[in-house]
Amino acid sequence: MTGLLFRADAYLAETPATVVGLTEAGGLVLDRTVFYAAAGGQPGDTGTLRRADGVEIALGPAAYDGERNVVHPAPPGAALPAVGEAVTVRLDWEPRYRRMRMHTALHLLSVALPFPVTGGAIGEAEGRLDFDLPEVPDKDELTARLAEMIATDAPVTDRWITDEELLANPGLVKTMSVRPPMGTGRVRLVEIAGLDLQPCGGTHVRRLGEIGAVRVTRIEKKGQINRRVRLAFA
Repeated sequence: MTGLLFRADAYLAETPATVVGLTEAGGLVLDRTVFYAAAGGQPGDTGTLRRADGVEIALGPAAYDGERNVVHPAPPGAALPAVGEAVTVRLDWEPRYRRMRMHTALHLLSVALPFPVTGGAIGEAEGRLDFDLPEVPDKDELTARLAEMIATDAPVTDRWITDEELLANPGLVKTMSVRPPMGTGRVRLVEIAGLDLQPCGGTHVRRLGEIGAVRVTRIEKKGQINRRVRLAFA
């Protein structure tokens, strides 16, 4: 299984790696990667692969295969490295960092609206969460609440618990549509000091102040008690 370096350090943008597999569709599987593979509403990272001779190959959005290895798609016709070859991969940092900021902001949105989350998506300029709640909240009040939390500049950290510990604390899980990955024996928790604690495999900033200003742009009715709340950088 691909070593996921972003879980230990979301700010690591480049790493040496070894090619351990090639897919029929022209994707590369590496022994380790800094690329986040699409999951949980967060898109897969893009970037470049550099071979020993300096030749660079553009890499499309990373995705998981059936064995939970990260596949890095290459353009059709690209001269792919051989299995066993040493390479260097570097992700496109700016879109990744914007998603890190937005993802953390969406965790705060789930604090401002403490209702079951039925869906979500993380973009570079906008993100959204869907909630089961009967009333339409006030956009300005939500925006002000988010600003208050961001102004605390609270640290964002992570730690691991066992599957059994999570099962014993079901209240940690806010999302109804995306369940925390289980089966490996442990689950990653993301904590915003004094504000939030929930299972999450995504990438986040280290402190809330890095998010910057955000605003609630729209609240849509998606069902009798379902509301979609959209968030954007101000």
